[in-house]
Amino acid sequence: MRGIEVRPVEGRRELEAFAKLPWALYQNDPAWVPPLLPEVYHHLDQKKNPWFERAQAQLFVAWRGSKPVGRISAQIDEEHNIRFEEKTGFFGFFECENEPAIASALLDTASSWCRAKGMNKVRGPFNFSINHVSGLLIDGFSTPPYLEMGHNPAYYVPLVEANGFEKAMDLYAWYFDATKPPPELCVQIGDAVAQAPGLKVREVNMKNFESDLRIIMSVFNEAWSRNWGFVPLSDAEVHKAAKELEMIINPKLALIAEVDGEPAAIAMTFPNLNEVLIKTRHYGPSKLGVARTYAKLLWELKVKKSVKSARLMLLGVRPKFRGSILGGLSVHLYVESYRRGVELGIREAECGWTLATNDKINNGIRMMGGEIYKTYRVFEKAI
Repeated sequence: MRGIEVRPVEGRRELEAFAKLPWALYQNDPAWVPPLLPEVYHHLDQKKNPWFERAQAQLFVAWRGSKPVGRISAQIDEEHNIRFEEKTGFFGFFECENEPAIASALLDTASSWCRAKGMNKVRGPFNFSINHVSGLLIDGFSTPPYLEMGHNPAYYVPLVEANGFEKAMDLYAWYFDATKPPPELCVQIGDAVAQAPGLKVREVNMKNFESDLRIIMSVFNEAWSRNWGFVPLSDAEVHKAAKELEMIINPKLALIAEVDGEPAAIAMTFPNLNEVLIKTRHYGPSKLGVARTYAKLLWELKVKKSVKSARLMLLGVRPKFRGSILGGLSVHLYVESYRRGVELGIREAECGWTLATNDKINNGIRMMGGEIYKTYRVFEKAI
């Protein structure tokens, strides 16, 4: 512990140290993808991020003298605790050098903050909630993460476990080789479902995007309502998501399934921007770097159309439509998303994440030809 001081983020200097720390820690990791720094600041801003309307958080940075060597957030999501009748605090944004003393200082600080707020358990990492980047990578370190998925060094896991944290849940990321067609059985099921009376699959209407996004999030919230740890997005969070996604979404991969005009299921696939962002890692977190990053991102995505990978981020079927022939509606949306992706030049894709305990969904993805290639773990301990 000697020489390590963990201090709360209270000013601009501390906030910059918190946001920019990954550039120092990951400079020799070829699989790390640098984030868009303005998006990081926006996410951390209590006035701009509507998640803070129902939650509270404190950011911390670990210092050795004047050098930042680690960071962590401690947070309480009131909606989660009401929904699950818990007194659980959370930690997130965990990053540090490979030193047990630094990790212990950070995790102890986050746990103490949660305990002082009346919590009896701490769980994480979540940046800030389960609807954001979640879990620590425990396998699959050699390949870059897809859009909105995490990446970390292998040494983070033993550092966290050494501080008394145990597995709470594993999350699976699934890989698809889009150069190979789906299994014939899946195609047959999907095509049979397509003939169901009253079923129509349409693209998101970009002229009425926020309204359609509300439909998507309503279906998503209902479809996921019984999942472990799930907290629905608020209207304000949906509005924020609409502004963020409108620039990158391809309506051909944003699908709403309706039955007699009633929304029944959704499938949202997004271009994997990390395919471009990983090429900007040498720019650094400077203002010039940010400008060049945005310019390169837009050029590659909109002009060159060079992004050849995509992430199926959201797929859900409302419970009332899971019976009869519509029980295969998710398979139909998988097949339709695959066909559209191939037409757009997509050659590989990620689906996920999914809960390790969700056997029905996981078996369905395996049936479609997906394979688990990364596992993320959420940890917890009593405090």
